[in-house]
Amino acid sequence: MSTKVTINRLATGVPGLDEVLGGGLPEFSFNLIAGPPGCGKTTLAHQMMFALATPERPALFFTVLGEPPLKMLRYQQQFDFFDNDAINRSIRYINLADDTLAGDLDEVLRRIVSEVEAHSPSLVFVDSFRSVVLASQTQHNPNNNLPQFVQQLGMLMTTWQATTFLIGEYFTETDTNPIFTVADGLIWLRQSVERNSMVRKMEIMKMRGQPTLPGLHTFRIASSGIKVFAPAAINPVEAPMALPVQRLKMGVPRLDDMLGGGLPRGYSLLVAGPSGSGKSILAATFLAEGARNGETGVIAVFEQRPNRSQNAVLADLIHSGKVGLVDSRAPDLSIDEIVQLLLSEISRLNATRVVIDSLSGFELALAPTFRADFRESLSRMVTALTRAGVSVLMTSELEDRYTDLRFSPYGTAFLTDAIIVQRYIEVRSRLLRIMAVVKVRASAHCDELRQYHINDDGLQIGEMLADQEGLLGGRPTTLRTGAENV
Repeated sequence: MSTKVTINRLATGVPGLDEVLGGGLPEFSFNLIAGPPGCGKTTLAHQMMFALATPERPALFFTVLGEPPLKMLRYQQQFDFFDNDAINRSIRYINLADDTLAGDLDEVLRRIVSEVEAHSPSLVFVDSFRSVVLASQTQHNPNNNLPQFVQQLGMLMTTWQATTFLIGEYFTETDTNPIFTVADGLIWLRQSVERNSMVRKMEIMKMRGQPTLPGLHTFRIASSGIKVFAPAAINPVEAPMALPVQRLKMGVPRLDDMLGGGLPRGYSLLVAGPSGSGKSILAATFLAEGARNGETGVIAVFEQRPNRSQNAVLADLIHSGKVGLVDSRAPDLSIDEIVQLLLSEISRLNATRVVIDSLSGFELALAPTFRADFRESLSRMVTALTRAGVSVLMTSELEDRYTDLRFSPYGTAFLTDAIIVQRYIEVRSRLLRIMAVVKVRASAHCDELRQYHINDDGLQIGEMLADQEGLLGGRPTTLRTGAENV
């Protein structure tokens, strides 16, 4: 009976990359890191090298660039992952620029092989083959055969007892290059500019022997290095809701009764209404009520950062650490980055309540390339958060249409478990605020239109609108339920 070979997986040290790779980097694999100039290939290679290299597991980094390693190191030293003590102790740089410029590819290959045999590294990096290509094209050496050279190097790298990386500038994955066939792993980096946003994406086009996450995954280059935003892991089997259903208090008198006893724990709630209707006040009250009951929360703001002059209670909760704040102003946000930021804060605080304020600002905060898929992105975010066991309140800005009752400008109201609509009506030359609970999934709830007002104590809900005799002054007011939007 044959014994199944176990392949050890190495932790790359790049946040999010191990999840995208399907559990880490296969040991002794030959990998190609490819993409256009400036997309982060060399930075990704260095970040993995400094995370993996030790005196017992040394690394060789061959540079075939037309610039000395010292110049490259000067820039890599700016990242937090760089460790000066590792140089010449667990990491050794070898400059092959002179051999490359001489145009003899056989000599370049001989140098690489001799250095590997002399040092027996566990990690080998060769950066980059752009110079090799240019050298082979400009020299008149009949012995130069670039495809053969690349294929020979690839075959050698697969036979070494080392995890190896070839870093190359390739502009399209459709290139007919033999190295693509020989490589065990192919990590492709992309970047694009849209308006004021630079969006970087990574695709694991190939990784033998393990299930990688398909698709394009956004990543960011910061002072800490590269961070990949893998899609949030979602349990395919949703845990059954515990009975009896636990209800969360909203913190607004009478609103809990309208919801049928409070918001069921683990539900997603959409609060929709025009500007000035009190959506953010309701959201802050929801978090404050949780804090009064010993629960921590997280709020993601995409419009105006909470401050004491506007909402002292919420500002104090954030300052005291009872509510975590996600407030990213980057112009190239992706949905996966926001979800990861939220899940990180939820995990740090063991939070049970989450507020997104607002979906309108959230859409504008995303890079333009992600806005076309906003509905799909919102679905993934709601699913990831509710599967994490938190209760989510999202606010949504609606146009001031006094004769229409609408729920969401995105056609996404069906994604949420509960909906509260706030709106204005005109009565006797005055604008009055009214509120209604449109739905609470699998639960009875109040169907009354209630008038409410806002004072220093927050939202104050009154009686059903129709009970106030003479309020409408005999003038009919059309209420379109918009049920087709649910």
